Amino acid sequence: MKKSVVLAFSGGLDTSYCAKYLSENLGYKVHAVTVNTGGFTPEDEIELKSKAEKLGVSSYTFVDAVESYYNECVKYLIFGNVLKNNTYPLSVSAERTVQAKNIALFAQKVQADAIAHGSTGAGNDQVRFDLIFQILCPGIEIITPIRDLSLSREEEISFLKNHGYEMDFEKAQYSINKGLWGTSVGGKETLTSKNNLPEEAFPSQVLKTEATDLEIEFKNGEIFAVNGQEFSNPVLAIQKVEELSKVYGIGRDIHVGDTIVGIKGRVGFEAAAATVIIKAHHLLEKHTLSKYQQTIKSQLADWYGNWLHEALFLDPVMRNIEAFLQDSQKTVNGKVFITLHPYRFVLNGIVSENDLMSSKFGSYGEANLAWTGEDVKGFTKVLSNSLSIYHQINKS
Repeated sequence: MKKSVVLAFSGGLDTSYCAKYLSENLGYKVHAVTVNTGGFTPEDEIELKSKAEKLGVSSYTFVDAVESYYNECVKYLIFGNVLKNNTYPLSVSAERTVQAKNIALFAQKVQADAIAHGSTGAGNDQVRFDLIFQILCPGIEIITPIRDLSLSREEEISFLKNHGYEMDFEKAQYSINKGLWGTSVGGKETLTSKNNLPEEAFPSQVLKTEATDLEIEFKNGEIFAVNGQEFSNPVLAIQKVEELSKVYGIGRDIHVGDTIVGIKGRVGFEAAAATVIIKAHHLLEKHTLSKYQQTIKSQLADWYGNWLHEALFLDPVMRNIEAFLQDSQKTVNGKVFITLHPYRFVLNGIVSENDLMSSKFGSYGEANLAWTGEDVKGFTKVLSNSLSIYHQINKS
């Protein structure tokens, strides 16, 4: 009997090559699996199935993991206001882990002899896929034809043509990867340290120029309603914010960071919903969390984002941080009022029953109801005492 391999299948050139190579050259029974983390439509699913069948795979499976992606990952990126290097909402790096996990679970289910993916040897994804597979499927062989054979695009195209497979081999000028939490954009400009991406590189174009008001409501830190419309599922609320914001060209930027494999890299992205939601959530937290809740949470969230980016999602410390983040959201309730403009947005303010800026305790810079001037004099004297001693002794 033929050995079986589960292939992470996106339908692009690399995974199309893998599908044909694994069956024709290595003699495997190929189970192609696509894991949807928000980037595929129902029409895409039909097209992917057709492509896989034309490549001669033994089976094709489409896994809808959008809700699990939110519950296992995106939710905590919102709780932590996670922006890698204060810029990138981890649009791709977050979903790769969830995709790899679902591929591994499928491989266990069908008792596959091997797992394959189409990553090259130059980027982060090879580490993310390999690491998850090695942890969840120890002993199962990992096959990576593009990486192992150091194939060029031209060699892949020639192989597929020689095996009777036709597809649109014209490479798009920009590489696009879309998901629930944002879309990455790669092109010739991102290979430099100087050039920005042109307007036409971004999938979403600016279609509205007049300002629009947006209202987002959170319950226990999770997005609950948009413009007064309540959603039974936060995923639907995120998609609504994306729909309303992307037409303004909001959430575009270029992330510069350190890759897992030790080199610097640039990637463009557009993440309208992620950018707006994170900033709105952060503003609400400023009003509803204590000073030290915010301090500790920002430090833990920074580690969470870094470790997620570097393929360490399965480390138990991540579950520990998630527990803290979840607990911190008990009072993060209320509405955030935003105005959308072309390429930017304004956070106008919030309304919350948990607002710690309550007027019944006073107004900053105006009046206070909790202490007297004499109280402040004594407080300041005690607070300054240790520093006063230090400076008097070391004044020379």
